[in-house]
Amino acid sequence: MHVIIDYGMGNLDSVQRAFTKVGMETKISNKAEDIKKAKSLILPGVGAFRDAIDSLEKTGLVPIINEEVKKGKYLIGICLGMQLLYEKSYEYGNYKGLGFIQGEIKFLDIKLKVPHMGWNNLKFKTADDPILKYIKEDDYVYFVHSYYASSGSNNKELIAYSDYEDLIPAIVRKENIYGIQFHPEKSAEVGLNILRAYKELIS
Repeated sequence: MHVIIDYGMGNLDSVQRAFTKVGMETKISNKAEDIKKAKSLILPGVGAFRDAIDSLEKTGLVPIINEEVKKGKYLIGICLGMQLLYEKSYEYGNYKGLGFIQGEIKFLDIKLKVPHMGWNNLKFKTADDPILKYIKEDDYVYFVHSYYASSGSNNKELIAYSDYEDLIPAIVRKENIYGIQFHPEKSAEVGLNILRAYKELIS
């Protein structure tokens, strides 16, 4: 069983439906025992970083998540859930993240319309990561965000990115931790193919 972490800040049902479509059995939970028993962890999220990290910390699950990830359990963060994986965010202040991945979450200070909302294509920084198995470069996925992981193209965790005046990290990985900035559950067959590949690599 894979656990979708419920901390009050995610579109949990739509995320769960997407994983179900690719044959991945999930449970939505905020219970420590479920986190410990889970085969892998899914951290979704919509809204502001400040509210999300506060809500997550109030669940008391952060130390347990840290412990399970250190053991090698896979964790995938989706949209705001990806941003929470980083060290710090400047969204409405200065807030500490989970610190799994080095880097900061900054406002997308560009001339193009913000939020970055809608379909954009993916460029591969590295084509050999198994999460890319069922998609191809320039496939389109669906974004909705005003802040992004400001770590640049030299970021060793970067797997795929999109261009939106600036480089937008779209998929990142550090060992057993994945982050996806876009919404795979809203990205039609491409999004499902990413989740399908994720299911295979953690099985």
